Amino acid sequence: MFMATLVLTILGFTLGSALAFAAKVFAVAESNPIVEEIEAMLPNSQCGQCGFAGCKPAAEAMADGSADPTCCPPGGRALAERVAELLGIDINTLGESAAPQLASIDESLCTGCTRCYKACPTDAIVGANKQIHAVIKSACTGCGKCLDACPEDCIHLGAETPDLHNWQWPKPMVA
Repeated sequence: MFMATLVLTILGFTLGSALAFAAKVFAVAESNPIVEEIEAMLPNSQCGQCGFAGCKPAAEAMADGSADPTCCPPGGRALAERVAELLGIDINTLGESAAPQLASIDESLCTGCTRCYKACPTDAIVGANKQIHAVIKSACTGCGKCLDACPEDCIHLGAETPDLHNWQWPKPMVA
């Protein structure tokens, strides 16, 4: 009985020490909370329209000041304003952000080949094989990957129609 207790105690101490050592060696580095907050605001579709490989590198670039808050076209002006407010930047000193683009499908040309919805990173295109497809506007980021995949050229990108979330007062004309 004493021998079993001793063996289990030594085994527990050895495994606990090994786990503590592994936790130190394989520890994940602390990240910047501002980067995490900006990344949470971004669409996270990894579309690459901003010029970065994904939303995490774009958030890091915005946080360290090497990219403007206006660099994310799918986010539009509303996202740029929220990121600029978080970073303490005056949005009026930055350039205009690109207007968000949305895909639309010309139903008279769509053959239902299913290539467009397979290429969509946000699953914004719905439909079935040999059926007409449709775009869910709230999920579309305007990345254009569906344009490249469509053999019928029935998909077009256009400006987003203004609504309560993206409408902006026009700048006054200086006389």
